[in-house]
Amino acid sequence: MGEPAQDIARFNQTDRYAALMDVVRNRMTNRAFAPYSVPREHFEMIVEAARHAPSGANAQPWHYIVVTDPVVKQTIGQCFVDEQQHRARLHMGFPTPNYNGVKTAPGLIVVLADFRFVRAFPVLNDGSELDRLYHQNAERILLQSVAASTMSAHLAAAALGYAVWWITAIGQEDIQRQIKPLLGVPEELSIIDVMCFGPPAKPSYKRWKKPLNQIMSWDRFNPESTMTVEQIDEWVKTTRHKVMYRDESKID
Repeated sequence: MGEPAQDIARFNQTDRYAALMDVVRNRMTNRAFAPYSVPREHFEMIVEAARHAPSGANAQPWHYIVVTDPVVKQTIGQCFVDEQQHRARLHMGFPTPNYNGVKTAPGLIVVLADFRFVRAFPVLNDGSELDRLYHQNAERILLQSVAASTMSAHLAAAALGYAVWWITAIGQEDIQRQIKPLLGVPEELSIIDVMCFGPPAKPSYKRWKKPLNQIMSWDRFNPESTMTVEQIDEWVKTTRHKVMYRDESKID
C-alpha cells in the first residue's frame, strides 16, 4: 500500500528547504560593522529562535545577555584585543582576527552556559572513575546543546539580514574574571560565546566549505575521509589562514 498523498507532500517541502538554505548559505561572518541601532524586537526575535533549540534532557542550560552599553562593549572588546596580543607574545602562529570590531558591534549578545546541568544527563555523582567518564560525556552533551541554541540565534540574525560574528575565544579564566562582573554574571555560570551582528561595514564573503563528499559517508565511514596527523599539520601550515580569511572564490 502506497503512502497517503498528504504524507508524501508533508515530507517533500523543498520550497521550505530552499528558504532555509538561503539563510544558511548566507549566514556569513563579518568582523566590522556599520553604525546601526538594532531594534529591541530584533534582539528578542534572535533569542526567541535560540529558545527553541533542542538540548539534552531538555535542560536548556543557556542564558543570553543583550549588551547595549557602549562602555561595556568597549571593555569586552578590549579583553579580546588583549588576548590577541597575548597570543602573539606566545608565538602561537594563529591568524587571529581583529577584535576591535567587537567594541562597536551594533548587536552584541553574550552566551552563558550553566555546567551544573550536567547533573541532568546520565551521571553517577559518586566520584568514581566511571562517573568521571560519564561526566565527560555529559559536558559534551551540554556543549552541543548550547551550540545548537547559539546556531539558531545566528540563523535568526542572518534571516533578518545581518552579518554575524561567532566568537568562542573566551574560555580563559582571566577573560571570565574581567567580563563577569561587568554583566553581573553569577560565579556558577560560564561565559561561553559572544555573538556580534549588524550591517557589514564591507560586503561579506563566503568562506570555503568542504564539499559534501568529504563529510558524508553511507552506511560505513569512508576511510578516504581520514587525514593523518601529518596531513592535518600540513593543512594548518599551508591552508588554515586561507580558509579563515579569504573569499572561497579566491582560494587557489
